[in-house]
Amino acid sequence: MRALDSEVFDALWAGVEPLIPVRNERHPLGCHRPRKSDRDCFKVMMARLGTGCSWEDAEQITGRVVSDTTARQRRDEWVQAGIFDAIANEALAGYDKLIGLDLSEVAIDGSTHKAPGGGQGTGKSPVDRGKLGWKWSIATDRVAIPIGWATDGANCHDIRLLAPTLDGIAEQGLLADIETMWLDPGYAGAPTKLMASLAQGSSRSAASRWSTVDSFRARLRKDRTCTKREIRHLNVAYSSWLRTN
Repeated sequence: MRALDSEVFDALWAGVEPLIPVRNERHPLGCHRPRKSDRDCFKVMMARLGTGCSWEDAEQITGRVVSDTTARQRRDEWVQAGIFDAIANEALAGYDKLIGLDLSEVAIDGSTHKAPGGGQGTGKSPVDRGKLGWKWSIATDRVAIPIGWATDGANCHDIRLLAPTLDGIAEQGLLADIETMWLDPGYAGAPTKLMASLAQGSSRSAASRWSTVDSFRARLRKDRTCTKREIRHLNVAYSSWLRTN
């Protein structure tokens, strides 16, 4: 598996290690079991991410250096500490610096995923006979590099994850650089109402984009796009709309 080859894994670990807080390993009685290394735990996580296998299989793939239970516990610690968010930010910033994000066109869409074990944040899936699952909302640049994301239960409509997804893009400092955003027809209802009201209450230059509600609806039916200025208005006003509806 390429992700576990030493030249690849060592490079990944060199970027991840500084983000992990150092723990105090001292015990007052000096009799506790030594803590498994973060590097070994990260290797099990990489095996699971790279193959999609179970935690038990990831333990086998990595030679049982760490138990699947320990790897899951370490993952939970890192989630609570915000380490994976920091890793994602570092990776995205590195890609933008070395290759460059193409924000001329950005797409946002939602997808449903199974969660047989349930857990906090999951919900009954309307497309999977009410089984528990997740709804993922992801924004990607023109070549499908993720630049923002949000999650909720599988019973959450895509529209309600639009504002959190845009917030994620804004946290990366990329929102103002987007030229065109693509949304599928599932987003056409509430944003139509919202953007029509924005056009009536915004500045003349912004309002001139849609002189009437019908013209905006026609535009949505045609290409489902939002321009840079519209995105900035949408990010602020849509959150307010959700709170009042």
